[in-house]
Amino acid sequence: MNKRKSILFTILLLVSISTEVFAQPVTYTVQKGDSLWKIAVKYQIGISEIIAANPQIKNTSLIYPGQKITVPTINDIKAQENEVIRLVNVERTKRGLSPLKANWQVSRIARYKSKDMADLNYFSHYSKTYGSPFDMLEAFGVRFSAAGENIASGQTTPAQVVTAWMNSPGHRSNILSPSYTEIGVGLAKNRSGKCYWTQMFIKPY
Repeated sequence: MNKRKSILFTILLLVSISTEVFAQPVTYTVQKGDSLWKIAVKYQIGISEIIAANPQIKNTSLIYPGQKITVPTINDIKAQENEVIRLVNVERTKRGLSPLKANWQVSRIARYKSKDMADLNYFSHYSKTYGSPFDMLEAFGVRFSAAGENIASGQTTPAQVVTAWMNSPGHRSNILSPSYTEIGVGLAKNRSGKCYWTQMFIKPY
């Protein structure tokens, strides 16, 4: 399979300011016809996260109407990730480029990458946990003909990180590339509150 792959190895490291993020889970009542996948899509969260939050579910293929399920929510994090996507599309639209479609599954993968960097205290496109960004996307079942990644560390707001990326020629080229049609953004923080950002760009088959 011949894949057009582009990746940026420029690293952005800025001073961080600690900001605490809280996530409140919701209790969902299973409806007729529901499955864990349908619930995951509804809340744009991974099935594995739902399973981890519900150890009482012994058979994940069997849920029933009226059953109460805890769904982890990260609406505060998602709001910041979505703002990055909005700002990226502002920059693209200014230049006559088509906006990128937000892909929540790619955002979930990007969030895992950011969390991996935050937890393991590294800053690199290559992860000992997941391999390259391309390896990671494929491992999560994302098929693409073109893909790229931007990472950044230390910026505390979506505006700051997009500005930093746009001021870096390599990162800017990924943001403004006509090769990509979809985007996912992931934000994670380490114990001291330092922000790690990942953008993943794809063109699906």
